[in-house]
Amino acid sequence: MLTKTFDPNGVIPDNGNYFGIPLEPQDGALVLISAPWDLSLKVRNGSSYAPDAIIEASRSVDFFEPMAPHSWRKGIATVPIDYSIQDLSHRLRSDAERVVKVYRQGGTAFDGLVYERSLRRVNEGYATLNANIYEQSKTWLDKGKIVGLVGGDQSTAYGHIRAVAEHHGKIGILNIDSSCNLKRCHQGFEFSHASVMYNVLRDIPQVERLVGVGVRAFSPEEWERVETDSRIKLFTGQSIWTRHFEGTLWSTIANEIIEELPENVYISLDINGLTIECSPHTGMVVAGGIRFPEVVYLLGKIVDSGRRIVGFDLSEVVPDMEDKTDAAIAARLLYNICSMALKNHEAPIIL
Repeated sequence: MLTKTFDPNGVIPDNGNYFGIPLEPQDGALVLISAPWDLSLKVRNGSSYAPDAIIEASRSVDFFEPMAPHSWRKGIATVPIDYSIQDLSHRLRSDAERVVKVYRQGGTAFDGLVYERSLRRVNEGYATLNANIYEQSKTWLDKGKIVGLVGGDQSTAYGHIRAVAEHHGKIGILNIDSSCNLKRCHQGFEFSHASVMYNVLRDIPQVERLVGVGVRAFSPEEWERVETDSRIKLFTGQSIWTRHFEGTLWSTIANEIIEELPENVYISLDINGLTIECSPHTGMVVAGGIRFPEVVYLLGKIVDSGRRIVGFDLSEVVPDMEDKTDAAIAARLLYNICSMALKNHEAPIIL
């Protein structure tokens, strides 16, 4: 048990925990699990290193959040990172690259045999990841915790969403992202980042609403799914900026987004859903996006509406050795989401 000696105004300890908070997972109202996984091939890889980079950057986050000034005192705890996830991701990288090469270029009969074996290993790896994250999440949900996930690429969210939905029943997902991730299968991979929301809607009946915000890259197949599936509502990046240019306030758009969400809300935040200055090194750079203050405002309005944030993930952060922007902004976003999730959560003050 902790610790009233933790001083958020002093030097934050380097203890391997998010925000340096010296809490055991069983003691916090909210626990953070990590998924250092990056098997989806993009322009830039490296999101498997994000949890460690965000932990390091989080020691510089100031604790006062004006919209929820004391909610952190209910306790934000860190589950030790399972590095077997990262090891598996790195071991499967060459298989994933081989699959993509054959998928894109075709090949000989021998290449086809190699493709099939590599594809099977990758898809089995995704199954292992999904089971790992599901079990971690379920363990802490069953203990009455709010559980947040720090990725990794966005494929890591699948097992966590499944656990949260099974625990809470009907939920809606607010997906802040550049893509809608509704591809049936991407480059042969069934559970990649590009298919995560397709798989969620296919497999998890408790998800009754998927609200995409800032989405600005989608295939014709995905757009057809959006228009034919009544569970899906998109506020595209293009429509948001058009309405801005024509004088519509963000408060108006935010209220419309919130009206689409049920009482229990899961936040899935892909960092590339924001404008590029928030994630200059992310794996998939897509022009446009929503701005950092708009995300913070939207999260605050969701909670103020009486809705509850019952789970969340933050993904696709690619840290850079020299430029710490990505990790620093991700750490600030993570703290804000934690604060908002705790605001309407009944739990004692322990810090």
